Amino acid sequence: MKLATPGLVACLLAPMAHAEEVSIALDWTLNTNHVGLVVAQEKGYFADAGLEVDILPYSDSSSTVLLAAGAVDFAYMTALGFMSAKAGGADITALWVTMQREAGRLVYNSDNEEISRPADLEGKTYAGFGSAWEAALISTMIEQDGGTPDYDTVTLGTGAYEALASGAVDFTLEVATWEGVNSELLGRDQSHFIYSDYGVPEPQGGYIGTRDSLLRDDPEMVDAFMEAASKGYAWAAENPQAAAEILIEAGDFPNEELVRGSMRVIDEGGYLTDGTTPPGRIDGGRLETMARFLYDSGVLRGSDGQPLAWPGDVSGWFDQRWMED
Repeated sequence: MKLATPGLVACLLAPMAHAEEVSIALDWTLNTNHVGLVVAQEKGYFADAGLEVDILPYSDSSSTVLLAAGAVDFAYMTALGFMSAKAGGADITALWVTMQREAGRLVYNSDNEEISRPADLEGKTYAGFGSAWEAALISTMIEQDGGTPDYDTVTLGTGAYEALASGAVDFTLEVATWEGVNSELLGRDQSHFIYSDYGVPEPQGGYIGTRDSLLRDDPEMVDAFMEAASKGYAWAAENPQAAAEILIEAGDFPNEELVRGSMRVIDEGGYLTDGTTPPGRIDGGRLETMARFLYDSGVLRGSDGQPLAWPGDVSGWFDQRWMED
């Protein structure tokens, strides 16, 4: 075997030695929403861009809080998390959005003969997750259907799904591309209502953002990171089942069929791209409509707990100039 000369070794190691270290915090435990980041990591897109990316596991501190505090360079954020932080004055900017369609839905057991429309939820028991957004969403749906938003709430977190399956509660909220797939795999017979059918704007979901200071001081790195991440998501959209296998290999999933099923639903449902919208493209009009709904519903509040006033313009909440390079 021929050994490499010291000079050749130095050349081979140079890209790694000069790779810029960056970090991104996730909004939840690793799942198919994050598939493009993992693909970009595993297929070397980040490395090709001269970046050494640390995809941080979910922690007790939200990704949005970590980003705003300067603890990470990028964050994958829920739409509500991002909009709440931005409305509260956080110096962060959205660069990307993953889901082109709303994946959330209100779900109930199909054999519950007392529920056939949102108005029927009056007087029922909801298993929730503890956010003001849930109350605004559910109340809007019930009112739009002609009912009175008077229902009981028990905060159960992820235990909501078992509680619903056992009949201990009447309804909850789920993500079609994850909990919905899991329910199908478990053979649960459940029905659902789509938020946008009952007065709730349909947002995009899953924002990737950075700090305003980083966007200003190191735009080349931000561009490089986002272009590599975008390449990862585009590859996943074109190769959903291969992407599922990459995600499974990179993570620790008790049920690998959940990952495969989730990527199938994401693909068939046109969540990453509807065929006309490029992956990651933020629709400013939809962002503004959802932000206005959250302001008007009193969901977005200041540090004093009081509802915030509509600022009149949220066009500066996102920046996708990196897509134009």
